[in-house]
Amino acid sequence: MKFSHYSVMLEECMDGLSVKKGGTYFDGTLGGGGHSEAILKRLDGEGFLFSTDLDDDAILSATERLSKFSNFKAVKSNFKNFKAVADELGIDCIDGAILDLGVSSYQLDNRERGFSYMSRETRLDMRMDRSSGFSAYEVVNGYDEKKLKFIISCYGEEKFAGNIAKNIVETRKIKPIETTGELVDICDRSIPYKFKRDTHPAKKTFQAIRIEVNGELSGLDTVLKDIVDRLKKGGRLAVITFHSLEDRIVKTIFKELSQGCDCDKRYPCVCGKKEIVREVNKKPIVASDNELSANSRSKSAKLRVVEKL
Repeated sequence: MKFSHYSVMLEECMDGLSVKKGGTYFDGTLGGGGHSEAILKRLDGEGFLFSTDLDDDAILSATERLSKFSNFKAVKSNFKNFKAVADELGIDCIDGAILDLGVSSYQLDNRERGFSYMSRETRLDMRMDRSSGFSAYEVVNGYDEKKLKFIISCYGEEKFAGNIAKNIVETRKIKPIETTGELVDICDRSIPYKFKRDTHPAKKTFQAIRIEVNGELSGLDTVLKDIVDRLKKGGRLAVITFHSLEDRIVKTIFKELSQGCDCDKRYPCVCGKKEIVREVNKKPIVASDNELSANSRSKSAKLRVVEKL
């Protein structure tokens, strides 16, 4: 299957980044290379772009797609290793960065990857990095009921997490749960009918397990600060989120970095806090109607952009 990924809010992201010819940029989530290619076109043969991804298929496909650009480097790594990757490339500061925190269309549509609740006979996997030995199979068959309930409730915001966790544990007493279809069936029978009308019964559970397998939330707050720390004055960071948990983290960090002194104004400042960034958009940017008609997966996307002061 050819690696493909719809680049969400491509023009809005490029407007937000305000790419400077000759600048140095970081794309932390390479995917199909759409955002990277748009940045490289705006650099027009000057400057430099380095990108990271954990998916070997993404690295291979995007490297081929972007082979015509000599000022591009793809690195297999988690974007949360930004500082280490930048240091290895000898980059002290950058003009901008973009993070698209969504799962790629390729990963969702490729049945072998086990991300989608729409395929039934696929082995439970959900690894973005297939060299990792930890997959959805280990979570579903190895975690105790209490831990399963926690991640499904916390990461999936699933109201019936307790029922689902209990039924997972009861089912695997008979035999291991091996396929996406088996997990879908468990979710289906764990949720009352009236709560399954508007959304697929397994959607939240699959999201939760995927987040757990790939550690998607851990360290996100830290890397946002790491990237901002290396932005030049006027440099920008654009982040696209796809669910409330990610967006809450991004919103909180951006707000924290954009606020200065919080001392009682009646007295001299003792905290020494200064604004580090300004929020380019106070409210998140969402996909246009035209984009939604072309790609329904953009529906939950939110774009936030900050600029270094």
